Amino acid sequence: MPLPTSSSLCIVVPVLNEAQGIEATLRALAPVRQRGARVVLVDGGSQDDTLALARPSADAVIVSPRGRSAQMNAGAALGWGDVLLFLHADTTLPERADVHLLKALAQGRAWGRFDVRIDGRPRMLSVVAMMMNLRSRWTGIATGDQALFMRREAYDQVGGFAPQPLMEDIEISKRLRVLGAPACLRERVITSGRRWEQRGVWRTIALMWLLRWRYWRGESAHVLAEDYR
Repeated sequence: MPLPTSSSLCIVVPVLNEAQGIEATLRALAPVRQRGARVVLVDGGSQDDTLALARPSADAVIVSPRGRSAQMNAGAALGWGDVLLFLHADTTLPERADVHLLKALAQGRAWGRFDVRIDGRPRMLSVVAMMMNLRSRWTGIATGDQALFMRREAYDQVGGFAPQPLMEDIEISKRLRVLGAPACLRERVITSGRRWEQRGVWRTIALMWLLRWRYWRGESAHVLAEDYR
């Protein structure tokens, strides 16, 4: 199995109406691009200036049907890179993230994720992040906020992201886990706490745990997505 390098890395960023922060997101990826990684931004039908603002700082900007799964699969379908990193638009990678994840893959892992820190005013967000990281280590299940990465062959082997509007990160983690345990990197991505702040921290925690429990019980992700909205 060939050792991956930064030039073999493709970063896929699904977006929808992210004009307010997309320039900062892509600017933070400049050092990784300088080391050879390519960045693909996949828009799901933005009604603001996301596309225009993103084009100068991405290697490709494409449009796909709306939905994080569909958008991430569309970015991967370009065929760039032997290693894929799926990054939410409101998440910033740690310094030299490419070096850290490629080292983990070179040691034999097929996939992995980073620890996460949630940026926001409520102090409880640090506890939420700690529990997310611990839960992920215990279960081998990662969330999209933790910046999932994987070898392309692993992505292909599990069939990419399932065509569902919610829990796509849990579903692909379950499939990837069959190939081996994830590399749980201690380096932290920083993700926005906006959804916790908008809905309320405790309300969001309760909602997400309830949705996860219902998904575990076999309820349709389409039904859960309606309740989430």
